[in-house]
Amino acid sequence: MLDVQALIDKKDEIEAQIKAYYDVLEDQKGVGMDAPLIDREGYPRADVDIYQVRTARHNIVCLQNDHKAIMKEIEEALHNLHAREKEKRNKDDAEAQAEACLQNLPESFAKIDAVTPGSPANLSGLQVGDEIVAFGSVNASNFQTLQNIASVVQHSEGKPLSITVVRDNKSVNISLTPQRWSGKGLLGCNIIPLKR
Repeated sequence: MLDVQALIDKKDEIEAQIKAYYDVLEDQKGVGMDAPLIDREGYPRADVDIYQVRTARHNIVCLQNDHKAIMKEIEEALHNLHAREKEKRNKDDAEAQAEACLQNLPESFAKIDAVTPGSPANLSGLQVGDEIVAFGSVNASNFQTLQNIASVVQHSEGKPLSITVVRDNKSVNISLTPQRWSGKGLLGCNIIPLKR
């Protein structure tokens, strides 16, 4: 923003100089940029300061070129400034959306600490680090101890259980059927309660 302001200040300065040189031309009988500097016989006009008029005209042309260049620089600087602002706004929107997604995720009450290969938990797709939001009828509002989950597992042997977990900030639904297998227990995973 400071770069743009500096360029605009420079542009204003150039415009003031151009106006001052036009004022010089106006003071010289209003010759402007195109009026001839010789009379009808081809002699230099005696009623104007030829040197001053030619210098003013030359400086006006140079300053107009400088003005065009600085206007192009201002245009590019403004374009870059707005592009950066748009990029920042898009990034802020993306972060806000990600944060909103996190806030909209249901509350988890336990976490998968270990999954044994070949176990019912492993075959259902449960992974270490999954945070449990719902385990059958158990959820964050009625969970007290791991005994709640053990009770649901005991009563659901051989029947599919609906489990909802949070994985990578996304809610994932899994169907798990507690059953006897070559390992210990009916699930083959270790669940730990989350401290709230």
